[in-house]
Amino acid sequence: MAESLTRHASSRRVAETSIGEYLIRRLRDFGIRDVFGIPGDYVLGFYSMLEQSPLNVVGCCREDNAGFAADAYARINGMGAVCVTYGVGGLSLCNSIAGAYAEKSPVVVISGAAGVRERYNNPLLHHKVRDFRTQLDVFEKICVAATELTDASIAFREIDRVLMACARSKRPVYIELPRDMVKVVPDGPYELRQTELGSDPEALAEAVGEAARLISDCRKPVILAGVEIHRYGLQDELLHFAESTRIPIACTMMGKSVVPETHPLFAGLYEGAMSRAEVTQFVEESDCLLLLGTFMTDIDLGIYTAKLDPGKCIYAMSDDLRIRHHHYHDVLLGDFIRALTARRPTPPERVLPLRPELNGHQYQLDRDRPVTITRMMQRLNQSLDDQTIVISDIGDALFAATELTTHGHTEFIGPAYYTSMGFGVPGAVGAATARPDLRTVVLVGDGAFQMTGNELSTLIRHGFHSIVIVLDNKGYGTERILHPGDYRYNEVQPWHYHKLPEAFGGGAGYEVFTEGDFDRALSEAWPRKQLTLIQAHLPIDDSSPPLRRLAEHLCKRL
Repeated sequence: MAESLTRHASSRRVAETSIGEYLIRRLRDFGIRDVFGIPGDYVLGFYSMLEQSPLNVVGCCREDNAGFAADAYARINGMGAVCVTYGVGGLSLCNSIAGAYAEKSPVVVISGAAGVRERYNNPLLHHKVRDFRTQLDVFEKICVAATELTDASIAFREIDRVLMACARSKRPVYIELPRDMVKVVPDGPYELRQTELGSDPEALAEAVGEAARLISDCRKPVILAGVEIHRYGLQDELLHFAESTRIPIACTMMGKSVVPETHPLFAGLYEGAMSRAEVTQFVEESDCLLLLGTFMTDIDLGIYTAKLDPGKCIYAMSDDLRIRHHHYHDVLLGDFIRALTARRPTPPERVLPLRPELNGHQYQLDRDRPVTITRMMQRLNQSLDDQTIVISDIGDALFAATELTTHGHTEFIGPAYYTSMGFGVPGAVGAATARPDLRTVVLVGDGAFQMTGNELSTLIRHGFHSIVIVLDNKGYGTERILHPGDYRYNEVQPWHYHKLPEAFGGGAGYEVFTEGDFDRALSEAWPRKQLTLIQAHLPIDDSSPPLRRLAEHLCKRL
């Protein structure tokens, strides 16, 4: 964030505290209650300190899974943390933390390291790659801030700098803690200075004035809400603005569930030509498009099929504000939405696109009909409520799930931009840890499940009542659609997925072939307070309409 933004500072003094204790204290100050990870000898001292602290330590099966769990936790809780050992632990995290960076998820990575006094003459200590800075160098590329706590005199200040960067940018940060620094108490008192950023008042007033005039003068306004509304906790502010102006809200795929999709102002999910035709037309014929917190990724743009005229756009992000061809600096997204609401622009109301559920597309169970992914989503829609979190892996698990209807407090979480396979099951660990009072439903393909499905063990161990639906089409179904042909590389070894709860020591499993099977499994699983895995056998050539629309445009690039 630009340094010219107004700063409001507060401070308190800290004394007689070790570096490890201070890090734990500050994690708690930022609202982190749980830490994911796997211990190792370079971080055992800090792990012992964690276990004796009020923080809850959640052990995972793999480090990359712990990163996915911390990512999902951060998306719900506001910030997450993962703690691992050096080298084999830290470098195993790279993929999941890269995904958190790409999708603006604030995860604090804490890695143990060789002691400062162990490093003289560059010894070949285990887990080391090249030199002792290698891991730090790697994480500097995929984190917004990083530090190595080798100097006690500045350790507290470095911890604060990095954690504040995580909170402001909503991206991951990296803290490397040598094992001989954990219990070191720095000399002298430390004064913690906390700063809050604010907008430039003149730039804010001018931007709001121009935006309000455009909105009042237009005839067909629409809001396109994106992922930053989630990350900065601006859902209520967005709804207040929309309700006060009666401007309809469409969402991007990354922004799905930013508002309840049962809300009377919700217009649908926009993905360029990948979205329903009536939603695409509704958004693209707008003469005033407010993109609020919206990442314009290739997926959100429907593989560049979107037709959005910059001359008709108000584009507001956490670090960027453009109104048509005018660029405003030092204006925060939340300040802009609140100030624009206060101006109360008065555009005309629009008639929203007719929703599928209001257009005669109600699901009717056909018990003997083989299951398909589209019909499964329609049945699942009947069970979703405002106490549900949906975690989607990528592939058709993600694209089919875009047609689910999220309710009041329903969260929809999926790696819709970075699109890393294997997010779903460990993501459920993070989501269920953040909100154990809510039901977590996981949609995951069989290929992705084989990567990280061992985190079922963690879900069972902690007593989480997640429902994991494995979409079993015997391989990488999305690649089959995107690159048609009889390619053996898209096949995976068939597993008896429904038997895994027994193998992992808890929960129930179902094998599903028909709509009647799926209905029974879902109906029995929903009230239970235990993990349930549903193995749904799908035709190899089955795919959802959103995936087919994606393939129509992406195949041309392959």
